[in-house]
Amino acid sequence: MLNSARLLVLLEIARTGTIVAAAQALHLSPSAVSHQLARLEQELAVALVERQPQSLRLTAAGERLAEHAQAVADLMAVARDDLLAHSEGGAGVLRLGFFASSGLELLPRALSVFAAERPKVEVELILGQPHELVPDLEAGRLDAAVVFEHPLDPWCRQAAVDVEMFFDEPQLVVLPLRHRLGRRTAVRLAALEGESWIGTHGGHTGEPVLERACAAEGFRPRVRCRSDHYQVTINLARAGMGIALVPALGLGDATGVHVCRLDHPRLHRRIGVATRPTNRNPLLRIFLAELRSAAEEIRSLLEVQWS
Repeated sequence: MLNSARLLVLLEIARTGTIVAAAQALHLSPSAVSHQLARLEQELAVALVERQPQSLRLTAAGERLAEHAQAVADLMAVARDDLLAHSEGGAGVLRLGFFASSGLELLPRALSVFAAERPKVEVELILGQPHELVPDLEAGRLDAAVVFEHPLDPWCRQAAVDVEMFFDEPQLVVLPLRHRLGRRTAVRLAALEGESWIGTHGGHTGEPVLERACAAEGFRPRVRCRSDHYQVTINLARAGMGIALVPALGLGDATGVHVCRLDHPRLHRRIGVATRPTNRNPLLRIFLAELRSAAEEIRSLLEVQWS
């Protein structure tokens, strides 16, 4: 196999025309350059230079090999620059998982600055629930996952995953405009006994948190319909089909309905990010800084709006 260092010696001889000049350019001794050239000719069993009194001239075989040596040098430079860009976070691939309502405001805020400053970075986005994303994170198919956790429905955290929580997201009650509680700013769950609900499907346990919370209050909610698309639940509430429980990040178009905060100590979501502690992707550290900044902005907005 050809030695790349010897090819670079030949390339420098082709550029400078002498052993001494090539040695100076390569920061080697002239004897070292002569030795590398001789070894290269021995390996190939072909003369690569014609030795003249004051200089060297490449043979036809030497000229062909010098062309290949230039291609090798160019490829090595590209590889060096590419790895440098990766190590500095200027290029590479970042694979992120996220749940749907984080994609409305939180994730776009974090990615807008990140992507604008790193146009050569490829960002892959995977939508899913936390219990679906964490196995991919553990297996190395994701670099990070934006996640939530209900106090009433915690998902199992494996030892291989670190979770950093950013803020608690309030749950909101969406009511038709003419509802009997339509003027309140906050409502207790017990006051909603007997209502028709537009509910959601359960998480990894299969039992929705609404049913768990209502059971603790001593009643079972009457669920007319279930959808994990929060705009669907809002639209159905607007049509008078029932009331809905919607997390603050999932509140989209709320015209034509009344929205108030649910006063309950355990009906909220904790929003955060899950990562793999062994992950050495330099892009991850940069993205996490942007995500923390975006999360703090969202936390402040929610605090002002729903405290």
